Amino acid sequence: MPELSQESERGRPGAPFGVAEVTGPSMVPTLYHGDRLLVHYGARVRPGDVVVLRHPFQQDLLVVKRVAERREGGWWVLGDNAYAGGDSTDYGVVPDDLVLGRVRFRYRPLRSARRSPWTLLRWALSAARPVLSGRAASSRLRAR
Repeated sequence: MPELSQESERGRPGAPFGVAEVTGPSMVPTLYHGDRLLVHYGARVRPGDVVVLRHPFQQDLLVVKRVAERREGGWWVLGDNAYAGGDSTDYGVVPDDLVLGRVRFRYRPLRSARRSPWTLLRWALSAARPVLSGRAASSRLRAR
């Protein structure tokens, strides 16, 4: 169930932005294993935002989830992949102090084996995208 590599908080002290690497399938199709994220630490969080947080039971584990709604005691967070689990349906409401930051941008690194001009063009057009606050981005959010 790990969501982010342990190198996720490098450059964190004093810096409002950091880079994180996604591991695991819980945010597919928004984020995929190996995606890199630009995280805005300390940013204001609203429903629909994709956030980086500390796991409530394993606080050395960082996860990335979408904020579904505000509830008493914190935030209800869900993964975009309903079959992956590892969200508030398992561990409940996440307290405010465990939500570290909001994901602003994602990019997919180029695999070294892919060198053809067509592949490079396809990668360049699809590799980098902002991660938008999609209140309607996930049908899973609407279903709950």
